[in-house]
Amino acid sequence: MRFSPSSSGRCLLGKEIREKMLDEFYTLFHEIENSLSLINFFLPYIPIPANRRRDAARIKLKEILSETVRSRKRYNQVEEDALQNLIDSKYKDGRSISEDEVTGLMIGLIFAGEHTNSLSSAWTGSYLLNDAKCLMTAIEEQKKIIKKFGRRIDYHVLLEMYTLDRCIKEALRLHPTAPMLLRKVHKHFTVWTKEGHEYEIPAGHTIVSPTVLNHYIPYIYKDPEVYDPERFGPGREEDKVGGKFSYTSFSGGRHACPGEAYGYMQMKVIWSYLLRNYELKLLSPFPKEEWRKFALKPQGKVMVSYKIRQLA
Repeated sequence: MRFSPSSSGRCLLGKEIREKMLDEFYTLFHEIENSLSLINFFLPYIPIPANRRRDAARIKLKEILSETVRSRKRYNQVEEDALQNLIDSKYKDGRSISEDEVTGLMIGLIFAGEHTNSLSSAWTGSYLLNDAKCLMTAIEEQKKIIKKFGRRIDYHVLLEMYTLDRCIKEALRLHPTAPMLLRKVHKHFTVWTKEGHEYEIPAGHTIVSPTVLNHYIPYIYKDPEVYDPERFGPGREEDKVGGKFSYTSFSGGRHACPGEAYGYMQMKVIWSYLLRNYELKLLSPFPKEEWRKFALKPQGKVMVSYKIRQLA
């Protein structure tokens, strides 16, 4: 199961890249993706072949983006896209954002918008196709949406897909795209645990919050190993039991992911379309996590059969 990255690219990249070199761009981009391992998280510059390919690919990506930026400035060309927004950005002191900063931020945005959503969509589909009850509930919701809105899908229609939203959220609880969150402590503070233990956290230290463990805390999530989207439904809302940071698949606080709403919207677009237009079956065993990678992707191939159909 693999989803095309072009949906994020069409939202973020300039038309010059989309129309002329999108395939080349993503071939290079996947070289960067392939280097994302836990080893590289701690030793990012270790001289191994994957890192050499990563570095070469990033240089080439930077050249492609930089040429696009220079071309727009040279010919006074202005487009309505994310790339243009970065080009026009200024700091509080009035200084314009540099070309290097534009290319670096754009590569980061593409990674955040494509890699994470691709993995999360794959996990969502794996769980839905592995659970007949959840799958049927999601399909029934699509039937109700069709009855109410027809086959037109827009932002407001997506907001009413509460069941599909919870299915995605539960898949992300079990398989967050980032297994841990890191924060540097700027001011000394004290923490008291549920058991009454007290810990002093000195300024200058780094805190690691393991998302993969936090989402399995049993006094917050009932039967945490079970895929149960209704745990987020009315009357339960288990993600609020332990406070606003009980659920951190998109991080939290002032550095929470600004693309959370976009991520849910993109995944709902993908799966509402698939549920409406295809009869899907999971052929391979339910996938295990690939722990060698920093982003917890499904291990091996996820094989799915499909038959075209349209929900009435």
